[in-house]
Amino acid sequence: MLANLQVRSGHLLRHRLQRTSHWTRSLASTAPKGASSEAKAPEDDRLTIGDVSVRLTKPKHPHLVPQQYVKYAPDGTLQLTQSALHHLRWMLQKDALKQDMFLLGQPGPLRRQLAMQFLELTQREVEYVSLSRDTTESDLKQRREIHNKAAIYHDQGAVRAAIHGRVLILDGVEHAERNVLPILNNLLENREMHLEDGKFLMSPERYDKLLEKHSREQLDEWGLLRVSEQFRVVALGLPTHKYKGTPLDPPLRSRFQSRNVTSYTYGELYEELQQLAPAVPGDQLKQLLTFALTLQKADDSLQLPDFPLHNLQLGVQMLEANPALSLHDVITRIYPYQSMLKSDQQKRVEELLTSLHVQRLPGHTIHKIKSSAQADHRITLQLDDLKLSLPAGDTMPATPSNFVDLPHQRQALAALLQAYAVGDVCLLGEKGVGKLTLTKQLLRLLHQTAEPMMLYEDMTSRDLVQQRITSPEGDTVWRDSPLVRAAKAGSVVVLNGVHRLHKSTATVLQRLIHDRELLLCDGTTLLRPDRYQSLLQQGYSSDELTERGLLPMHEAFRIVALAEPPRPGSGQPNWLTPELLSLFLYQELRPLHQSEEHELLAQLCGGQLPPQMDQLLKLAQLLRSSQDPLTQGLAGTLSTRQLLKLARRLAAYPNSELSDVHEMLQNTFLAKFMPALSRTALEQVMQQVGIQPSAEKRRNSSTTGQIAVEGNTLRIGETRMELGNPSQAQRSKVPSTLFYEMPQHVELLERLLQDYLIGDHLLLVGNQGVGKNKLIDRLLELMQRPREYIQLHRDTTVHSLTLQSTLQDGQVAYEDSALVKAVRSGHVLVVDEADKAPVNVTCILRTLVESGEMVLADGRRIVPHGAAGSLPNCIETHPEFRLIVLANRPGFPFLGNDFFAALGDVFSCHAISNPQPESEIYLLQQYGPSVPTKTLRTLVNAFGELRSLADEGMLNYPYSTREVVSIVKHLERYPEESIADVVGNVLDFDRYQPEALQQVIQVLAKHGIEAYALDEVQMLRQRKTLQASVERHSGLGVSGPKFGKIDPKNEPHVGGNTWAGGSGGRDTAGLGGKGGPFRLDKGHKVHQLSDEEKADVPEEIKKAAREMNRKAFEEKLKEIKMSAHDHKLYAQFSEPNRKQVQQLKAVLEAMQTKSKERQWQKYQTHGELDDTRLVEGITGEKNIYRRRAEANPWADHVQEKPNRLKLVVDVSGSMYRFNGYDGRLDRQLEAVVMVMEAFEGFEKKIVYDIVGHSGEGWEIPFVNVGSAPKNDKERFETIRMMHAHSQFCWSGDSTVKAAREACTSLGAEDDYDNAIVVVLSDANLSRYGIAPKDLALALKRGEPKVKGYSIFIGSLAEEADKINSEMPAGQSFVCMDLTKLPHILQQIFTSSLL
Repeated sequence: MLANLQVRSGHLLRHRLQRTSHWTRSLASTAPKGASSEAKAPEDDRLTIGDVSVRLTKPKHPHLVPQQYVKYAPDGTLQLTQSALHHLRWMLQKDALKQDMFLLGQPGPLRRQLAMQFLELTQREVEYVSLSRDTTESDLKQRREIHNKAAIYHDQGAVRAAIHGRVLILDGVEHAERNVLPILNNLLENREMHLEDGKFLMSPERYDKLLEKHSREQLDEWGLLRVSEQFRVVALGLPTHKYKGTPLDPPLRSRFQSRNVTSYTYGELYEELQQLAPAVPGDQLKQLLTFALTLQKADDSLQLPDFPLHNLQLGVQMLEANPALSLHDVITRIYPYQSMLKSDQQKRVEELLTSLHVQRLPGHTIHKIKSSAQADHRITLQLDDLKLSLPAGDTMPATPSNFVDLPHQRQALAALLQAYAVGDVCLLGEKGVGKLTLTKQLLRLLHQTAEPMMLYEDMTSRDLVQQRITSPEGDTVWRDSPLVRAAKAGSVVVLNGVHRLHKSTATVLQRLIHDRELLLCDGTTLLRPDRYQSLLQQGYSSDELTERGLLPMHEAFRIVALAEPPRPGSGQPNWLTPELLSLFLYQELRPLHQSEEHELLAQLCGGQLPPQMDQLLKLAQLLRSSQDPLTQGLAGTLSTRQLLKLARRLAAYPNSELSDVHEMLQNTFLAKFMPALSRTALEQVMQQVGIQPSAEKRRNSSTTGQIAVEGNTLRIGETRMELGNPSQAQRSKVPSTLFYEMPQHVELLERLLQDYLIGDHLLLVGNQGVGKNKLIDRLLELMQRPREYIQLHRDTTVHSLTLQSTLQDGQVAYEDSALVKAVRSGHVLVVDEADKAPVNVTCILRTLVESGEMVLADGRRIVPHGAAGSLPNCIETHPEFRLIVLANRPGFPFLGNDFFAALGDVFSCHAISNPQPESEIYLLQQYGPSVPTKTLRTLVNAFGELRSLADEGMLNYPYSTREVVSIVKHLERYPEESIADVVGNVLDFDRYQPEALQQVIQVLAKHGIEAYALDEVQMLRQRKTLQASVERHSGLGVSGPKFGKIDPKNEPHVGGNTWAGGSGGRDTAGLGGKGGPFRLDKGHKVHQLSDEEKADVPEEIKKAAREMNRKAFEEKLKEIKMSAHDHKLYAQFSEPNRKQVQQLKAVLEAMQTKSKERQWQKYQTHGELDDTRLVEGITGEKNIYRRRAEANPWADHVQEKPNRLKLVVDVSGSMYRFNGYDGRLDRQLEAVVMVMEAFEGFEKKIVYDIVGHSGEGWEIPFVNVGSAPKNDKERFETIRMMHAHSQFCWSGDSTVKAAREACTSLGAEDDYDNAIVVVLSDANLSRYGIAPKDLALALKRGEPKVKGYSIFIGSLAEEADKINSEMPAGQSFVCMDLTKLPHILQQIFTSSLL
């Protein structure tokens, strides 16, 4: 029966067509060979499907009728499945009823191809519009262009279709922004629309009635245009409840008739694949189809992406070309489940493969790959005995090959070539695994040239195709993108960074990849070669087709996309959506194994590796193979690319004391700025491979720490560089800065010089005020290298980073940015504040650094040195060009974008910290030579301790050398000033943060700056009489404390003594004023009176205010039903952690603020002028502005999910029993209070619950999800319950079971992408026969989504230390000093959740 399906469907349609004796396929471009193209279609030619029949008419413009979408058997019968026929019959019905259609279905080309088949069979002309978030009204109706200095309107697809009676296909409805498509509502409903040029589309009925009374010339004069009766709209979309997108506007939806287009049946698909690849065994086809269709019908709870069924055609072509290819290899090319799915999803897929007897084994090993050019402009590739014939390119790439022919690399290349032979491919791999290198080798074998295209998030769908510019005459013209140039010329476009592209922008590629057709912005259509040939056979000449805007797409054209794999469970949306999954065949690239990496690095470094590389290679493999997500997350930093940088450095400077492996890794990982847990994990792994910090001091030779210019040679330490002879123009750009050569900075300059001489680009990361700019300026000054400088900010765009567009004499002109100037002239480009710009902007620097290529907005292309050749419009990179990037450290409190995580692997990284004490004293002596050394040492020691507290997370602000220099400058100029007073210039910022101020005061007092600590500075300032020209005072006294009136409108009130909740006033309850009874916050901006004026309040007023304050406090306690005694008890647990609570809240507030930053919205009618739309402004378009607004939750990413915390506390009997011994229960209760108080008000950011474990259970609820305590009374009740349970519970230990159940339950929750479990225990495991490895396994139950941590807060006979030594690095903590428990929790929260 299955074998007859195709025949039956063809017979059904052919039988109906044969009823018309005059039927020929003269109008159908899809006629089989030999069919007549001379005869005309008589008026009684009809198409009949089932019981529905339509009359066929000859199209006015046959070239607009879709070609070659309907297939024919050799005997001339139409090859259409029964499923397709049923859909086509329905479409005929809707067309006969003059109803517009909406085809719904899964991602893929099926819906679009079905619509094209309908148009081809009915001989209807088509207008196609691909929709995206960038689609505007002018893309649908009319677009203005400048011709001969006049703005002329050009009708777009919707208008042309309405006037000429064509079918308008709207593809990707779910991607259009809200309120864009509703402009078509009236056209759909009443066939009417107002046009921008003043004309009006009118329904045929109304137009014809007017024509009866008026002449056509009169109607034309009135601007009335008749909409054809044949005009139809076919919309193609995805169901937005399953696939993210903009929901249909109800009025728009009501105007369509919908049809769910499901995939074809098993039998139909089998028959199709069998006809396409008859040599492939039927059993393999059945296995493939069963696997694919089973995934399609998988339970929605698994959330498996749809299997792209149409790509099975490519898979079976690969199988037919290479019978030795394994079925698993084919499946992973189509459905790369190992890269895109979570571990539990992967397990389900592997179970399915096992049930179908599909072996997960690699295919046949390839030993040799050769390519040879043939006479017919083709390339023959020979993979051992397998031969592939592919279209060849025109030229051999000129750049030398750095491809190392390792077995793994060769296998990856062979697999890539086989996929490339049948379709477009995407390489998936982490940073630095060799995606670009593999691509270049592929192009070299095919004699192909590449059109590189760096993709970024803000790229529009139009940017992918064409860019509108102005000609020298001032006319608007369209310039092809690299993608279109490659399609026309037959080269290969390399789309680098597909994972960064917005999902709606990528949809413009669908028709290009699936159908090999592309509609350009200038109206030109690129056609697949056979479709173009079909039009030539109908009698058109190539010139006629070109005149009509039809061009052939080159047969050799291919797309090679490069992307990083999705990170399931990371909290980020999976970029590999079902739509993108349907576009490519995917090749996954794994990191190299140790032996492979050793051989590759040895060949690239001249044959032999420095001996230190063995340790580095072991470290890299240990990080990659680790099962601990914390350690595994570090592996990406030590990629093969980064190992190659380290190997070249060690080979170039084998005897330099700066080539210490431990110190090099500290810079590579920026270990100083890593979270404490990650840093600890890294150190432990480094110790496992024998990498220890060097205990030796630097050499004591006479050249140590010296900078000198000897003749024409610069020497820094023992590193030398020959100086050039810069011109006067170049000298003007050499920086000059005040720089004191302290030993630590001289050593750092030598390290930077070494990396510069190797040819590396540099990245300097550090806190504010540590001297990043001064170091680079000094280095360039010493090297006599001219500098170009650019400072980034949050509004930096890709366009502004490369070019500056201006308007001159009606033309858009482009001025080179500092980046382009530096590339051309060989200057050093310094990019400052790189962390302030969005990562999707700075990522375009990646290709420039790693391959020396970049495409500019004006069409020019930066190419590597020596690669320009005969390429037109190229800028060759100067051999002396270097890029130096400066950025602040990632994380709190800077909260910039993590430049290091995104691009750190292509730079030589350096962590810049504050100077060591001796170096800092030396520096300060230069700024303050008359300041006593004792004073300098006091400042250095005090600020050094403050910095240590900031590094440990005890302080939020990282004090820098810049602040100390400012203090010393002040003391040098005004020596009579008190040091305590001058220190206040820096530290007074903290006076309004009591918790932070308390720590600062303690540190200052410890180092002898007690005046500031004792608040004597304010007293000294009050006693000192100063003369000033203006004196200001509120002039208002206090009369007595009172509550004040309640403002029903809650408006802000400043000053006065009337309203409760005001600020800067007197007598009433509020903030920032004086004489009031207590603080009352109404949520307004605070206006603060000076401390002096607040202190100048009579004692009787203060007393009355205190009494009123106590009374209000008692009322508050009554309100929450909390006695004063209970509040006093609660305060004993709350007060000790007040500081940690405020620090955590500060971090949360900053993170919340950053997450709420608005994004740029383009295509606005007001706001700031968008410099990328200057040409549109010339033409008169209105939506040429951009403004910041909240992100569109439908069109952009899925909404951010909150973080999840489960705190598992120990309430066993031993906690109560040994509380008198070490206070463990009290400290645990303090930590619980800290969690509850710190997360109050951040319920949308962090969702938590608290459970306990003891001998009576493993999940004793204390705080439930969504029911966090709201006040002190509820929090006190919570800890009192814990205390009581510990006092009265039965003995026993449930630590392991509690950890296992907590991790398992959190892993099963779907509402959170990032979760942690923190288990508190008193390390009594051995008493109950529990092994530490059991606890470690229990904490891993929820990985990678759930991170588990254990904290041992009490121990007998060092048991906790023993347990900790057997636990994974960074997963376990011993807290014998229980005062540090809140700090450890704070470390875990900031490392894992924040």
